[in-house]
Amino acid sequence: MTLVHAGGQNGGVIRSTDVVPLSDERARAATLVGAKAANLAIALHHGLPVLGGAVISTEGVREWVKRGPSADHHDMWASVSRGGTVPLVVRSSSTVEDAEESSKAGRFTSVLRVSGWAPFVDAVGEVIDSATAVDEPAPMAVLVQPWLEAAMGGVAFGADPVTGDDEVVASFVNGGPDTLVSGQEQGEMVHLDRYGRDRSRRRHQSGTTLSRRELRALNRLVRRTGELFEGPQDVEWAVDADRRLWLLQSRPITAKRTAAKGPRFGPGPLAETFPDQLAPLEEDLWLPAVRDGIAQALVLSGARRSRQVERSQVVASVGGRPAVDLDLIGAAPVRRRWWAALDPRPGARRLAASWRVGRLRSALPKLAEQLVYDVDESLLDVPTLSDLDDDALLLILHNARDTLRALHGHEVLIGMLLPTDVNASSVASGALAAVQKARAAGRNDEEIIRRDPIVLALVAPRVGPQPSLPPTAAVTTRPTEGVVDRDATIREALRLRIRWVHELTARAAWELATRLSQQDRLYQPRCARDLTLDELTRLVEGGVPPTALRDRLLDDVPALPAVFRLREDGTVAALDVDTAALGAGGGRAEGLVHIGDDPPSGAVLVAEALTPELAWVLPNLNGLIVETGSPLSHLAILAREAGVATVVAYPDAMNAFAPGERVLVDGSTGEVTRLEEKGGTASAADNGDRMTAEVRT
Repeated sequence: MTLVHAGGQNGGVIRSTDVVPLSDERARAATLVGAKAANLAIALHHGLPVLGGAVISTEGVREWVKRGPSADHHDMWASVSRGGTVPLVVRSSSTVEDAEESSKAGRFTSVLRVSGWAPFVDAVGEVIDSATAVDEPAPMAVLVQPWLEAAMGGVAFGADPVTGDDEVVASFVNGGPDTLVSGQEQGEMVHLDRYGRDRSRRRHQSGTTLSRRELRALNRLVRRTGELFEGPQDVEWAVDADRRLWLLQSRPITAKRTAAKGPRFGPGPLAETFPDQLAPLEEDLWLPAVRDGIAQALVLSGARRSRQVERSQVVASVGGRPAVDLDLIGAAPVRRRWWAALDPRPGARRLAASWRVGRLRSALPKLAEQLVYDVDESLLDVPTLSDLDDDALLLILHNARDTLRALHGHEVLIGMLLPTDVNASSVASGALAAVQKARAAGRNDEEIIRRDPIVLALVAPRVGPQPSLPPTAAVTTRPTEGVVDRDATIREALRLRIRWVHELTARAAWELATRLSQQDRLYQPRCARDLTLDELTRLVEGGVPPTALRDRLLDDVPALPAVFRLREDGTVAALDVDTAALGAGGGRAEGLVHIGDDPPSGAVLVAEALTPELAWVLPNLNGLIVETGSPLSHLAILAREAGVATVVAYPDAMNAFAPGERVLVDGSTGEVTRLEEKGGTASAADNGDRMTAEVRT
């Protein structure tokens, strides 16, 4: 059979059953020529700029291994190399390469700039031998093409492999792309929108640039390959001396992230209440009440319509890390559309809601005070948990949800509707003083918590044994200036009652878990934390534990970024935020940056969130910088009382500062100045080199 090759930069006639030109329709079968060659053959057939070449098929390779190179192989070499005048590139094309599940990138051999028949034979042998490089050897074909003397080359992805965004991400270097794909050079990078415009706006090294026309051509090529192969592609490409663009390889993007869409989330104020990763039972006990309380407050205040709230998760959990819908609660910047000024409905809705909100605002303090009184009475009526039967303990777990829902709703409403004074006193300072006084009297932790439950404000909630109170530092607070803010005091009282109800449910759940373990119905009490509330209820009522409960190990999920979107696969795509940090008071102070536990006296601590554990170290700090949080939170208030210069909502603070550098923290303006750098004000807006973070669930 006569096969005539008519594509790319070479021509000629090849007669063989073991050799297939890329222009032959049989070259589109991956089982015969391998996935790499088949993709190029398909692209060539559809008019994409592919270099000519031919393939030693999987059958031809088997014959080569048995009998060595034949006259047909020599004819192929002569045809593609134009009688030996053009160097060749000899590449692997295995049937397990360039698949959607795994590309096997770098696992097989390619030999570049092969000149002469004898070196060609050696190169083919190298490629065939590399078939044993994978765990499960598969049929190997060998792709042979003319060597391209590239002026520039690189790799491009049809979608951002990190964020999943629909944009072309390309890296390139001078010369061929081999130094880039091998990791020898980092190259320059561009992010192209659908029109081929560079969104990144980076300044590239001299001589390593693509013109606007070339960027548009690259953009079209990458998007055409995506359309052809029905999915974003990982494309290897090169530009020759005449500035003509060539497609060298196309394969599906493996391990690509799905797009991150939908509302913006962030840990925000929830990180203060839940600083640690929650177990499934803790999520089930506490998060629905937070979600419902926020939702009710938004609707009652008229801030959001019920349909908007119903469409939102309100509160999401990423591997046990709670986050709130920042767009829904109005904590994320919103771009106002041009036609919004012409829409009379928002104004009409505000007018209709104003009467209801006004009445609610005037009644809210008394309603909250009554709720605090009712909760205190209910808590005082709870008998010793060890004296209650299982049904009574379950009743506490289920009924506490309604109490928490009411407490969260009132607390959120007060924050939304009533102006509060940032100089209000924090319950945390009273808790610190109580611990210090009790320790001086020789009381142990159990007795301190029983006599002064206010100290629970200093410990995060957790289903488990009784919490321990860490050693306290000397409490040095300044008197609260002016008249005591009644509304802020009520809000602090609501927060404390939320913590007490959390503790009640945690103790009740642990009591049940201990009994189940003693009855040999649970391996150990801590296993109950891996159950849902419904599963715990069924187990207490006589059911059996879920299958493989011991295998429900909680993956360690790091703290969430300040602002992020959720991808379809449940992972997190962090977002750059340009919002300014907030001053939370405490004056101005300087010190050396410390990141982590046990900050030395006089340090400026940089942390992810205002967690209860910070209360123990705050009095010894000069300054505090946190990525999330509010100036009205427990810890921000305590920091002001202790005279600690505090800045909250500083984007990516953990990466913005290096341990040991000296900074000046201004608690009034929210600015942080690096003192070693002349004029080096590190405001939130200056942090332009932030890296996108990922979290897997």
